[in-house]
Amino acid sequence: MEQAIDMKALFSLTYGMYIVGTACEGRLNGQIANTVMQITSEPLCVATCLNKANLTAELTGRSGIFSVSVLEEDVPMTFIGQFGFKSGRDIDKFADVRYEAGATGAPLVKDWAIAAFDAKVVRTVDMPSHVLFVGEVQCARFFKEASPLTYAAYHLVKKGKSPKTAPTFGFNALK
Repeated sequence: MEQAIDMKALFSLTYGMYIVGTACEGRLNGQIANTVMQITSEPLCVATCLNKANLTAELTGRSGIFSVSVLEEDVPMTFIGQFGFKSGRDIDKFADVRYEAGATGAPLVKDWAIAAFDAKVVRTVDMPSHVLFVGEVQCARFFKEASPLTYAAYHLVKKGKSPKTAPTFGFNALK
């Protein structure tokens, strides 16, 4: 018996909000992502899943490195928009953004971030529309005590939407 997929069931999964960045051939790029998780502790590995159409996915695939900056709850929508609704093909997303280079050279965003780390890609998993990057963490930085922005708060409090290339784009219909 075939069952319908109720997107509201998927919306009940918990997510954070992050900037996933990379550095490739002297160029920085980053995007908003909600799909980041710790995979192992020895060695410390994390994973992120990025849409193949996004420049960040392309550059991460070429460079073999990525960073994750954990956004705080008070981050303004304009800052999220810079990384989430504009393309690095059209703008320099890191213009006027405070960041430092991680051990791999990937950018660790300091503005509106609680913590950040960077990783060297050790495995990729090709999906139909996305690529899952698994990386071994090379460095981690803690910037400040603050509440992390959850994906639920992004939608419910900030009234944010998901761009078409986000894995959760279908959630927009629930609003």
